[in-house]
Amino acid sequence: MSEKEKKHYLPLNSMKAPRFTGVRTFMRLPNLAVLEDVDVAVVGVPMDSAVSFRSGARFGPEAIRSASVLLRDYNPVLKVNVPEVLSMVDYGDAPVVPGYHEESLYRVQNFLEPIYEAGVVPLILGGDHSLTMAELRALAAVRGPVSVVHIDAHGDVLDNYYGVRHFHGTVFRRAVEEGLVDPSRSVQIGMRGTLHPNDLGSGEGLGYRVISWEELNLLSPAELGNIVKERVGDHPVALSFDIDFLDPAFAPGTGTPEPGGPSTYQAFQFLRALGPLNYCSFDCVEVSPPYDPTGITAINASAVCFELLSLLALRRADSEARKFRSTEESDGISELKYPHFR
Repeated sequence: MSEKEKKHYLPLNSMKAPRFTGVRTFMRLPNLAVLEDVDVAVVGVPMDSAVSFRSGARFGPEAIRSASVLLRDYNPVLKVNVPEVLSMVDYGDAPVVPGYHEESLYRVQNFLEPIYEAGVVPLILGGDHSLTMAELRALAAVRGPVSVVHIDAHGDVLDNYYGVRHFHGTVFRRAVEEGLVDPSRSVQIGMRGTLHPNDLGSGEGLGYRVISWEELNLLSPAELGNIVKERVGDHPVALSFDIDFLDPAFAPGTGTPEPGGPSTYQAFQFLRALGPLNYCSFDCVEVSPPYDPTGITAINASAVCFELLSLLALRRADSEARKFRSTEESDGISELKYPHFR
């Protein structure tokens, strides 16, 4: 019996169906709750029960999906065709219970665990940053402690809010305490603005390498990439991107805007410089559409998600190219050129 043909899930062709038609899935991908023959499952987590200031991030996944219809296939800077390399589906939304934060974390964790067990990488659309706790619990249950590349205006390492231990500003402290993250292999990038006195130095105290925006602004993208690669190595990586990393001029639709940050283009440059790490999970969080009157925050968030997918595609394509080169060498075939990886 011949081997079953492997499926490859693709977005709708915008040259055959206009972008303003059809159900709003991420990047116009098929809405399927399947994991076989899938590299990436896009998951919405519409929750904002653990925010400290402005709510509305529960509507973030819907807004990012709507904005993502403008995304195309090819990343000309990284030279990779994302849907050509990655078989992707929009897996729908994780179950949440408004007003019951701990129960929501439990349900989101249970929803994500089978995705990790299947070897599929989720692209998680938030939702407030507290959802990352469920993400890391699910991931650690399958892979053990992972590295985190956390890109954000805030460290999210406070001990509590109002006496409550699980909030969007406590995630990366709880993750270390629960053994979900290896901080010695993790990096926090972009922190800026005013601080609670007891927050000063908290990230470093937990073992993270913290690169403040003041430091990052003096680094070239290549220098940042080298720092992260040296720190992370080939350890499994969860990359968490809070949209408030961007200056509010580029991302006003967020719960805790922090002036004085990077432009969208600068963010893209820093992301691209990370290169093909061993990515096993992505999230893009804190998009709050009620404060995004022009839709620019959601547009930028969808573009950030495309850059994240491009990094994974680069990793997968690089892996396939290495296998092919290895086969060539064993067969005595002369070397070929691989423009993606020069």
